[in-house]
Amino acid sequence: MKRLVIIPTYNERENVARMIAKVLSLDGGFDMLFVDDGSPDGTAEIIERERVKAPERIHLIRRSGKLGLGTAYIAGFRWALGHDYDYIFEMDCDFSHNPDDLKRLSDCLDAGADVAVGSRYVRGVNVVNWPLSRLLMSYFASRYVHLITRMPVYDATAGFVGYRRDVLEKIDLDMVRMVGYGFQIEMKYTAWRLGFRISEVSIIFVDREAGTSKMSSGIFGEAFFGVLALPFRIISGRK
Repeated sequence: MKRLVIIPTYNERENVARMIAKVLSLDGGFDMLFVDDGSPDGTAEIIERERVKAPERIHLIRRSGKLGLGTAYIAGFRWALGHDYDYIFEMDCDFSHNPDDLKRLSDCLDAGADVAVGSRYVRGVNVVNWPLSRLLMSYFASRYVHLITRMPVYDATAGFVGYRRDVLEKIDLDMVRMVGYGFQIEMKYTAWRLGFRISEVSIIFVDREAGTSKMSSGIFGEAFFGVLALPFRIISGRK
């Protein structure tokens, strides 16, 4: 199996070199693709320096500005499919997702899941160092998604996800509309509507220690209103 971890970056100079070292040290041969949106802090330049050490395993797409989380992942998905990867993972660069859990997500795909979700809420609430207001917003956002869509996923907004390549081949990526954190909901919902099996793997989510959060009220608003339209959307996979 060829495995690729896609990591969007914007101003992650404090984390990116450590993340590269950690992921490349894991068993299972996880390659890495960074999609950098013109970070002014030199994140892309650090990635370029690290690439020299393992050019066959570290890859970089450089974009000119902040174009949205969803478009970064879609660019990464297209790249992964074009380079024959079997399992494609999404992960943040700030260590809020534990890279050691990549193996658990991969094992979940090995066991038959089409989509493996690193879930904060499938077994209670496993979030560390978040302010109560953000924790409540995240938790009830997932409950809201379930109420509106009936999708059987406890952590619909999770950004730590593994896909089999046939899921991304089937989803019409040109039709994905949300570009912020609502993108995570839309991708899971589309996969579920197309009949793919989603399994959740319990993880512990730890808030970033370095760098700054990218969450904003605009991102939240897009997700809130975008979810209302999902049940009315006609979803057909690519032939």
